[in-house]
Amino acid sequence: MTVKIKEDNIKRNLCYLLIISILIRCFIAAFFEFGNDEVYYWTYALYPDWSHFDHPPMVGLVMQLFSLNLTFTSEFALRLSSIIFMTINTVLMYMIGKEVKDKQTGFYAALLYTASIYSFVITGIFILPDTPLVLFTLLSTLHFTKYFKHKGNKHIILAGLYSGLAMLSKYSGAFLWIGVGLYIILYARDELKKPSLYVSAFISLICLTPILIWNINNDFISFTFHGDRVGLFGEFHPEYFLAELIGELGYNNPVNYILVIMTLIAIFKGKKFMADMPKRLFLCLSLPLIILFWIFSLTKQILPHWTAPSFVLLLIPTSAYLADNNKVIKETIIIPKSIIASISVLIFTLILGTIEIKTGFIPLNFSERSKTIQRYGEGDFTLDMYGWRKIKPEFQVIRQKHIDNGEMKESDGMVALKWYPLANLDYYVAHPLGIDMYGFANPIDIHKYSWINKERGDLKIGEDYWFLTESFDYYEPNRYLKPYFKEIIPTDTITIERCGEPAKYVFIYMLKDLKKLPKTWFDE
Repeated sequence: MTVKIKEDNIKRNLCYLLIISILIRCFIAAFFEFGNDEVYYWTYALYPDWSHFDHPPMVGLVMQLFSLNLTFTSEFALRLSSIIFMTINTVLMYMIGKEVKDKQTGFYAALLYTASIYSFVITGIFILPDTPLVLFTLLSTLHFTKYFKHKGNKHIILAGLYSGLAMLSKYSGAFLWIGVGLYIILYARDELKKPSLYVSAFISLICLTPILIWNINNDFISFTFHGDRVGLFGEFHPEYFLAELIGELGYNNPVNYILVIMTLIAIFKGKKFMADMPKRLFLCLSLPLIILFWIFSLTKQILPHWTAPSFVLLLIPTSAYLADNNKVIKETIIIPKSIIASISVLIFTLILGTIEIKTGFIPLNFSERSKTIQRYGEGDFTLDMYGWRKIKPEFQVIRQKHIDNGEMKESDGMVALKWYPLANLDYYVAHPLGIDMYGFANPIDIHKYSWINKERGDLKIGEDYWFLTESFDYYEPNRYLKPYFKEIIPTDTITIERCGEPAKYVFIYMLKDLKKLPKTWFDE
């Protein structure tokens, strides 16, 4: 089936695309529980700071802004910025494509961007540092493109501001200036004589002031942490590189990924389907980050979404390539079958993901260990976003029973051993019940909770604490906590069901009489 639209109706169809996209994403944002990363970033809004252990402050700031400083704390309210930003980003993709080539290119770019799993789900529904990162990346890219095409100091100044805000969202935002610097050195050296370029770069540096202040006050621990996650040296692991490529394929939509590769091949073969300036600029903006992280993945396990912003930018030349191969005939634009296939993959992924998370109809826990009660559900990654809402009401009854029996006190806090499920249990259980949640390990394991502990008065010798651990991510309390407490008492088990069948179990322990504190970074 061939899909055609009139060229004059591009903006109308773009509006239809935005409305449908918003409605779907609003429903999913309200329907699903937080994933591990999302709920952790809620702590950024709950305890704002100049910067944080693992990321700059922007994601927390936008969560504060759109939730009216946590006046509204539902999943939908905290994800609202993602819904709005992705809508703006779709329009920006259209504007950039139009600036680079024409309206047809812009419309194709908006469609491909919408079809990206990274764009639609990871940054368009979920709330992550990538949410503001992509917005400011596209805003800066639009103005860099306009500057190199039309000149005008306004565009380079705005590009510098948005680039700074991108870096304030995620450290990888620095690759915007790396890409622009590479483009200037290779193709536009005369720009080095213009003061406006340096003013723009200075504005970006000013935006980094909060990150610098925080790291100076905390011995640059954030940079040390990220430096350990990536690197050029180490034992060669080709399976890490393969996992990275497979992850990129899935995150960016397999159809989009193949289209990007086809476009790059066409570019390197010398095919002329867009002007030299934007072609060179977009290659400089995107390829350095991708190549660098591919190199890192040869020795380190990295996450596929780290390269995704660059693949978003490569959708612009890809759209120009598709527009060149699908000429406007009689003022009618053909939507390529490849774009239809890409959107179909997105729709299929959304339907399959929704059904799987809510029903678990595809068994994802294959090991024998996952059949035992203490490891039940282990390996089923969909449980990251299922069952958290069901814990609080049952734990509330159990907790009150032990308080009434005099075994625990109303003021007793709760501990966990890693940033997930620390934040999950904090958001869904401890915080609603007025219980202080603490991390019980070093910053590498508990991340921002090293600072949250101090905000909440820190762990206290002689006090009792609750410890909850789930079967799909089980931590044996006697292994990790026995040296620190006089007694560890198992009390109750909560069964979390999915479609009438057990999906996982939550084990509840009372930790009696804290004898000593775990060593933290602050003690070193």
